[in-house]
Amino acid sequence: MNDIISSPVFGVLTSLIAYEIGVLIKQKLKLSIFNPLLISIIILIIFFTKFHIKYSDYNNGGQVISFFLAPATIALALPLYKKFALFKENALPILAGILCGAISGIVCVIGLAKLFKLSNILTISLIPKSITTPIGMALSKQLGGLPSVTVVAIIVTGIFGSIIGPFLYKILKINDKVALGIALGSASHAVGTAKAMEIGETEGAMSSITIVIAGIITVLLAPVMWKLFLTIFH
Repeated sequence: MNDIISSPVFGVLTSLIAYEIGVLIKQKLKLSIFNPLLISIIILIIFFTKFHIKYSDYNNGGQVISFFLAPATIALALPLYKKFALFKENALPILAGILCGAISGIVCVIGLAKLFKLSNILTISLIPKSITTPIGMALSKQLGGLPSVTVVAIIVTGIFGSIIGPFLYKILKINDKVALGIALGSASHAVGTAKAMEIGETEGAMSSITIVIAGIITVLLAPVMWKLFLTIFH
């Protein structure tokens, strides 16, 4: 039994089964709060706790899935290719929106961390919360943060952004497809992009390009803004 649990196949299968259950629940209930990723995480936590399965055993297969994060992110370029003409027509406002989204994300993390008196290492780990996992983990490590904390922050941000984002747009009566795509991409990275693709092709394409550009902007600006913060408050 231990050989089965420690096998990479076990981690992959349990992840896929949990996610498929999440998809079925979402299709049945048709509410955005029942995000398949969120449901699968809850299922796996309960399952591993109930049967006393070690994370290290699960991660033998989990890291196989993680390996495909980078190729999956690159594949998001396909919707952008289909809508590239739209991007060229609105390049300046799109880039301005992405820049504002990336900067506001960093400022909010640093500001709230200061307000709640979080440690520097925790603050650094939370700064990349709104960019895709491969880039976020690398940035966290570069800044001296904890990549494991960064991963959790990225997952939570992605899930809640994809749930709350479309809801806020309905309340605020914002109907622009490009704006919705940029907002989801800059706030909740790949998970938000998956939601954007569910809403429409234009939203998905704009969210895809946002992931890339927001990631680059965050990598370039985060170290500078963090040093500026330390200079001002120390």
